[in-house]
Amino acid sequence: MLESIENFHLLRYTESLMRHTALASLLLPFLLNAQTTETQWQQQARAIPEAARIRATIEKLSAQPHLAGTPGSKQTAEWLLAQLREFGLDASIETFEALLPTPQTRVLEMTAPTPFRAKLEEASTLGVPPYNAYSGDGDVTAPLVYVNYGLPADYDKLKELGIDVTGKIVIARYGGSFRGVKPRVAFEHGAVGCIIYSDPRDDGYFQGDTLPKGPFRPADGVQRGSVLDLGVQPGDPLSPGWASEPGSKRLALAEATTIQRIPVLPISYADAQPLLAALSGPVAPEAWRGALPITYHLGPGETTVHLKVTMENATHPLYDVIARIPGNEFPDEWILHGNHHDAWVGGAGDPLSGAAPLLETARALGELSRQGWKPKRTILLAFWDGEEFGLIGSTEWMEKHADELNRKLAVYINSDSSGKGAFGAEGSDGLDVFVKDAMKEVKDPISGKSLLDDTLARQSKAAPNKPAEFHLAPLGSGSDYTPFLQHLGIASLNLSFGSAPGGVYHSVWDDFSWYSRFDDTDFSHGRALAQMNATVEMQLADAPLLPIEFSRLATSVGIYLNDIGDKTVNLEAVRKANAGLAQAAAAYSKARDHAAKKIPKASPEKLAAMNRLLMSGERDLTLDPGLPGRPWYRHRIYAPGRYTGYAVKTLPGIREAVEAKNAAEAGEQAKQLAQVLATLTRHIKEVTGLLEKL
Repeated sequence: MLESIENFHLLRYTESLMRHTALASLLLPFLLNAQTTETQWQQQARAIPEAARIRATIEKLSAQPHLAGTPGSKQTAEWLLAQLREFGLDASIETFEALLPTPQTRVLEMTAPTPFRAKLEEASTLGVPPYNAYSGDGDVTAPLVYVNYGLPADYDKLKELGIDVTGKIVIARYGGSFRGVKPRVAFEHGAVGCIIYSDPRDDGYFQGDTLPKGPFRPADGVQRGSVLDLGVQPGDPLSPGWASEPGSKRLALAEATTIQRIPVLPISYADAQPLLAALSGPVAPEAWRGALPITYHLGPGETTVHLKVTMENATHPLYDVIARIPGNEFPDEWILHGNHHDAWVGGAGDPLSGAAPLLETARALGELSRQGWKPKRTILLAFWDGEEFGLIGSTEWMEKHADELNRKLAVYINSDSSGKGAFGAEGSDGLDVFVKDAMKEVKDPISGKSLLDDTLARQSKAAPNKPAEFHLAPLGSGSDYTPFLQHLGIASLNLSFGSAPGGVYHSVWDDFSWYSRFDDTDFSHGRALAQMNATVEMQLADAPLLPIEFSRLATSVGIYLNDIGDKTVNLEAVRKANAGLAQAAAAYSKARDHAAKKIPKASPEKLAAMNRLLMSGERDLTLDPGLPGRPWYRHRIYAPGRYTGYAVKTLPGIREAVEAKNAAEAGEQAKQLAQVLATLTRHIKEVTGLLEKL
């Protein structure tokens, strides 16, 4: 007991010293001896990240635009590389090429009933002109129709009202789905052009004070963004299924299936107001009305607009920065954590609020490595390029290394934008218990409670009559976990603190001034994210047996099946397979707990055999061919919705077939789901048998 008390005070003293890095590097070797435990190393790692360094990184990298394919992106990658090497890490840049369109012509004007020409610019001169990457080219003049958020249900409502958009240009407001869904649905309904604007009800003055007084979108703010058809496949549209490297095979532009077929243009609500105000026709349904000081009409009528968009569809280089910390016991089992470094303009919030904490995590691990810490498994840290165009850098890297990743990658961890809100975690159900335990080790910067206790307290306050509990949310798409989880079937996580409300997303105002005034103002949440990153990475890397278990997966599948219901598809075989999974998962957990003391003493060969089976668990949930109409998405539990783009569809094959009233397809998808659950159950039984023999 005395030794434990002495170690406790020693660690607390060391944590204090670690906040002063130069002093810590001198004293730490004397404070840690050869018997330092993994828990103590993790405590040291959590003491190293500094809010001031996170602040400085965000301020530096957001000072200039660094859009993928530009010199700014290359400079950012080279600076990150230099930092990682300065931390003592083995780091390098992998270069790819991809179609990264930039605008040549952008014209939007109302030709009737009165002339008006849209400005199509933001107040600041810094950065990239507002545009939608992967827009189709077009020069069209046509009547205008307002389509609310531009989703399938909105077109159903227009049909009820007798309004046809065939041959029309539609104007949709941002929100409700990934922006790339809007022009595709418009094209499917016969529209010849698509305008997307930011309504002040959603992120402008209706929500609060606008810039510069408050955090919300000003009148001329524009949300840039890709309209690549992510629901079909992310990555370079000219190299689907293979890595886009210099000299590699490329499709002709006309062969690409994820580029929009009609011209698309994002605009501000200052530019949108004259267009919407000129519309006649029926008054929009109440739920469709925004906050502009006009009566929202649907059109069509006399209001005619001219839309011209031409893109320079050229290939440009991408720079993925990868650091590696070799494992000393299981070097061929990998833990990978990624965050992108490219931004539409300055990107203080998106992505630097997540990238800067990951860089601090890298510094912490580098510092520990200098002091003698060696992970059991290899840890990779990645700063992806081209995420904003459609997860390009991560997807191309995955395609290049797919065979090796299938053999070696145990878990992929993702982070992206982060802020000063509540901690949130999404991911594979097999990691649910692990994340819950890791959250106990990091404190919320505001409440001082552990992240787990803070989460439960927030839930109790929001719903006092319900038992508070934490579970991982399922992953859809919209960030770099997608190629690893939903194509390869790698168990994955996405970690962040919630961002503050505001209206600067993908605009020139996503800068250091906005972020330091309105979001993580003291950068303490960034420090906490770096601490959580290090905790998760180190625990995954150092656990003798990977902390993956499957009881929560069986529970989640049961919930999803109940949500779908049995009225339109026979789910009996799936329910039976899931019951078998639940039974096998419970037996595995019991065997693991019973063998807890024996596991650390097991031979490397036995541990490797069990870990291979655990790594295969998420892979078991994938199947070829992939989902109907989009075979790239192979995961049968989680996928982005075909008409959401970002938001998840659980049990996507069955659910979307049911929604489409396609009974035959729903039945086939149910068979395939039962098949993958049975495969997973078999592998769980195998690892359970190995545990029982220890």
